[in-house]
Amino acid sequence: MDILGLVPQFGGVIWTLIAFIIALSVIVAVHEYGHYIVGRWCGIKADVFSIGFGPVLWSGHDRHGTKWQLAALPFGGYVKFAGDANAASGKDEAAMAAVANDPEALRHTMHGAPLWARALTVAAGPAFNFAMSILIFFAVVFTSGVPREPLTVGEMRPLPVSFEGLQPGDEITGINGKEIPEDTAEYATFLQELPKQPTLTYDVLRDGRAMSVEGPFFLPPIALQLVPQSAAIDAGLRVGDVITAINGEDIFAFSELKETVEGSEGAPLALQVWRDGETLDFTMAPKVVDEPQPDGSFQRSLRIGIAGGMAFEPATETPGIGEALVGGVENTWRIITGSISGLREMIIGNISTCNLSGPVGIAQASGAMASQGAQSFIYFIAVLSTAVGLLNLFPVPALDGGHLTFYAYEAVAGKPPSDKALRVLMSVGLALVLSLMVFALGNDLFCP
Repeated sequence: MDILGLVPQFGGVIWTLIAFIIALSVIVAVHEYGHYIVGRWCGIKADVFSIGFGPVLWSGHDRHGTKWQLAALPFGGYVKFAGDANAASGKDEAAMAAVANDPEALRHTMHGAPLWARALTVAAGPAFNFAMSILIFFAVVFTSGVPREPLTVGEMRPLPVSFEGLQPGDEITGINGKEIPEDTAEYATFLQELPKQPTLTYDVLRDGRAMSVEGPFFLPPIALQLVPQSAAIDAGLRVGDVITAINGEDIFAFSELKETVEGSEGAPLALQVWRDGETLDFTMAPKVVDEPQPDGSFQRSLRIGIAGGMAFEPATETPGIGEALVGGVENTWRIITGSISGLREMIIGNISTCNLSGPVGIAQASGAMASQGAQSFIYFIAVLSTAVGLLNLFPVPALDGGHLTFYAYEAVAGKPPSDKALRVLMSVGLALVLSLMVFALGNDLFCP
């Protein structure tokens, strides 16, 4: 398969690679800084803090004696603590023997520090990843705001047909003579019953005066977000595109697009798209995707990878700090539980292992999200940061979770595993991690 064909529309291969490097470098820097700063607080000396591997491009020492460096291969990073033999925190026998008779120097090494200090230092990497995700989600909610109640028009989105009826500041009380319900189930039914036609009658309050005005269909077939590695991305659709017809049939509602895609049986669809006053034609075949459900299960559906929304941007208001912070925690927790559920379903065979992406797939997603704007890219970094934090907690030797497992054994047994056992287990863990990377890369290259 042609690898270049996997690259999304973000200025080509180079710019996609730049987006990937930026996302990965930020996540790795935060993860490793968590190890570094908590280790320092716990009295463990760090010899090297590196972003990247391989030849050193720049380095400098701080007042604590730590060497900070940027290396030529920007696909990861590490902190090498005193007493470590390598980036995986294996024990340096010679270095440890040199300080064996010096209690103070021994205390400042990773392998001579108390168990609690080592455990906190190792756990800090994933914890900082989760904390960064929570803060990003918090910032997105806090700066973007939440929809104002009652539903109020902010700005009208560009659509093929302009309407002078709805205006910014209009409070919408009903559509086509029916009040907008507050109950979630009733609201879903309300949307389903809206007539699929170009215009609807909106009941609004404008400057305190009730009136009825004409406006576009409430949920038009507009692409407000594109899913990475989707048929829409592959075909060249952009955010803001409005689908006006499918297979020659005019559509006015996003639900019409969804129903046609789901009923296509995967056959190519001819889409007529309105973009900035031009009418363009696209052909794309829906892809089978495994979508998470509220109960933790997954449902297989046909999708082209478009997320829609209302015909206008709703007016927003700034939420309370507590509300935004709770939203950040809930978003992070949702990603964690969804990832664990997805992994479980892959292992037992309920969903395809193609859902596991490797470096090429992540690079493609990085470029696709960056092409949709800074907020989308930053949001993606938060999602990826949560995934990296979770992955590092898996009890696999060579990962943070493996070290924590060794520490748990030490806490129970009263002594650490033997050096020989640790070396064997670390080699096995490294082999498992490399095997997983190769498997994921195979998914990037050969999965549909």
